[in-house]
Amino acid sequence: MLQALAIKYRPKNFNELVGQNTVSTSLKYALENNRLAHAYLFSGLRGSGKTSSARIFSRALVCEKGPSANPCGECSQCISSLNGSNIDIIEMDAASHRSLEDIQELIEQVKYAPSLARFKIFIIDEVHMLTSQAANALLKTLEEPPSYVKFILATTDPLKLPATVLSRTQHFRFKQISTHDILNHLEWILEKENISYEKEALKLIARSGNGSLRDTLTLLDQAIVYCQNHIQTQKITTMLGFLDPAKIEEFYQAILNSNKDKVLEFLKDFEDYEASNVIDEMIFFLKEAFFAKNNLFSMLIYERFFRILSRAKTMLNSSDDDSFVLCVMAFMLIEATHLKTIDEAIKGSKQDNTPSPKQQEIPPIQQTPKEEKLNPYENLLKTIYKRDYDLAEVFKKTTQFISFENNILNISSHAKDNDRIVLNNGFKLIKTLLHELFGENAQIKIQKIEPLETQKLQDIFKTPIKQETTNTPNLNEHFENFKKDAKKYDPKEETKEALNKLFGSPQIES
Repeated sequence: MLQALAIKYRPKNFNELVGQNTVSTSLKYALENNRLAHAYLFSGLRGSGKTSSARIFSRALVCEKGPSANPCGECSQCISSLNGSNIDIIEMDAASHRSLEDIQELIEQVKYAPSLARFKIFIIDEVHMLTSQAANALLKTLEEPPSYVKFILATTDPLKLPATVLSRTQHFRFKQISTHDILNHLEWILEKENISYEKEALKLIARSGNGSLRDTLTLLDQAIVYCQNHIQTQKITTMLGFLDPAKIEEFYQAILNSNKDKVLEFLKDFEDYEASNVIDEMIFFLKEAFFAKNNLFSMLIYERFFRILSRAKTMLNSSDDDSFVLCVMAFMLIEATHLKTIDEAIKGSKQDNTPSPKQQEIPPIQQTPKEEKLNPYENLLKTIYKRDYDLAEVFKKTTQFISFENNILNISSHAKDNDRIVLNNGFKLIKTLLHELFGENAQIKIQKIEPLETQKLQDIFKTPIKQETTNTPNLNEHFENFKKDAKKYDPKEETKEALNKLFGSPQIES
């Protein structure tokens, strides 16, 4: 009889359980050493093996040669368990039997001893679907059942269960099955089924199952039919709505080469796919390339691309235009390839002589015709202009070159108020640029000069000039006499004559 792969290859013992070594090892030890509890809770992702494990564990408990970690599979109890006809193993789906009446009926069955087997076992699947009244009704029986009763509860969402239920069970958590384990299992099944395949195609199927073996086997059934017993990558990408990995690699090459025309062509092709799938495929390609130590990208590019793709994934939740999100993502990727590391930027600043629009406003440092090279102070000032225009303006305005000896740059400074704050904040940058120009041992020493206050200047000009020799005429006295005599003459005609009279000879020309 033709069966679905998920049913045909359902594990029949703990050794066949895929990807749940921790759970199988614990249950096998409990069976071998008679460390059995009265109630178990199996939780985990759908298709991770919870129900299969519950059936294997039940068969191990009722096996006539057990309890044993490896049920014989030949006795009447094992055979009836495998056929699903064992009357002492009762399976209940809480999704469809979730009411208080259903649980009361189950509790009534607990009162009766098993008919043929060693234990009476109740497997309740999707137990979190029980109503709160039904769960509370089960508590007393779950805590202290008869010695011949075992409960095995299974759920995909243990957080929805009351804490009182969790506290009465041994909780086994089924983890998501790794892609590697699923891939090996798919290869084993296809070899048994004599079906040819491409390994890259199986990777796509395994990844689409999202850690659920049952979902993956369902996809494998579909792939066998769609590919007509020869599973190919190109057909699988079409079936699953994925991008061809080779196409993704071409897209990344266009990004790295800043080929915008080619990128636009890819963006038009991407409109035929779900935008979320496109981004997922790009992330997966990056991840595979990273772990394969592919030299296609540098470490910095990996970090930037992962960040941009994750941001694009978030943008899809708040945008109605998926094509726009993909366009923004593509051009952000291109822009990210042009960014430089801090070290590259510093090195480039030394070599880049092309002035920015703001740098073009920098007044040229005047040189004498004989001067061909800038002095150390002027070199430093020019470099500061390239990095921080405002800082350079303040530095030029408030400092003056004194000397450069023994790798020490001596300058004077009369900065005050806001200019002093700007220089203090930018001193670390100035020191860094000094080291770049003249080496790590270069130093800068500043001699602070306090500017003369306005009142002091006024006092100086008010003080009369002292005469040191008797032969020198008293200029202050002459000036006072000049003012008196000037009043006696017409300023337009007699000014020269007044001066001649005071000083003996003309001092100005008419």
